[in-house]
Amino acid sequence: MPAAALTTKRVSQPVLIDLPYTPLAKKVLPAGRPREWYVNHNRRLKAMRLAIALLDSGVFLSNQATNSRIRSMAEEVGIHPPSDITCHMVRALMRYSR
Repeated sequence: MPAAALTTKRVSQPVLIDLPYTPLAKKVLPAGRPREWYVNHNRRLKAMRLAIALLDSGVFLSNQATNSRIRSMAEEVGIHPPSDITCHMVRALMRYSR
């Protein structure tokens, strides 16, 4: 019997995640950078966490993610309420990830 006939088809099953998102352990940021770099870095991390939480909850389009929806998701996940700039970054991440 040929080897191709012996192989079986693999059916990929979707992975269901029942547990809520838990962040990884925080690492120490490098020293010697200007304060603005640290502010932007932390803002980008927060925007990324919020974008992931919104996508997991079923908000797939950036125009569905209003400031109030992003802030309510932040409260639900346990993140401090984001500023208007961070909300804009969340929408930008959702828009350009496609």
